[in-house]
Amino acid sequence: MAIPVLIIGKSGSGKSASLRNFKPEEIRLINVIHKPLPFRNHFDDVINSDDYPTVSAAMKSTDKPVTVIDDAGYLITDMFMNQHTKEGRGNGIFTLYNNLADYFWRLVKYAKECSDNRIIYFIMHEDKNDMGDIKPKTIGKLLDEKVCVEGMFTIVLRSLKQDGKYYFATTTDGMDVTKTPMGMFSEPLIDNDLKMVDQTIRKYYGLSEKEEHQKHLESKEDTNGKN
Repeated sequence: MAIPVLIIGKSGSGKSASLRNFKPEEIRLINVIHKPLPFRNHFDDVINSDDYPTVSAAMKSTDKPVTVIDDAGYLITDMFMNQHTKEGRGNGIFTLYNNLADYFWRLVKYAKECSDNRIIYFIMHEDKNDMGDIKPKTIGKLLDEKVCVEGMFTIVLRSLKQDGKYYFATTTDGMDVTKTPMGMFSEPLIDNDLKMVDQTIRKYYGLSEKEEHQKHLESKEDTNGKN
């Protein structure tokens, strides 16, 4: 079973920049809104799409140990913006909201069904409600109240900028949904380096970075041998 990880934060808080220390060949990046990365490095394996079947297939088909969906929240936004004028009002718009929740819920569930040793990062913007609670930004109340997006993840990091430096929060401040397993991180704030985070998660759960890629190569060799 793969491990899905949720990362939330304000725009400009360092979410995408946290990818900077991955090598070009190390990850599959699913770039939902086809935006340029905020650093000079590039990645060899990039899928630009806001189409759920394409994103699901991209998660499943790669042999890379790391998949990043940036910005996963725009899967919800783009679907809403593309369809809400067509649905009209009443039952049509209610069905659309149901679909928004259903599609995203299924995507996270599908991520968990990917191969072992895989970590799939969902990067999303954060939103603050009238009570000051901070959660991943969605559309409508169905995902928040019926699905509870953050509840589908064991690991939720929040990107922050303090005193000119960028961090990931590893524990909640009482108003946000940040959470990590006991003993995974020793500090409440860590550098916003997703490569370091990935290594820490793998060490905690005893996952290998190379095993998934090796399995893929062996599978290709077996197939070629049969041909």
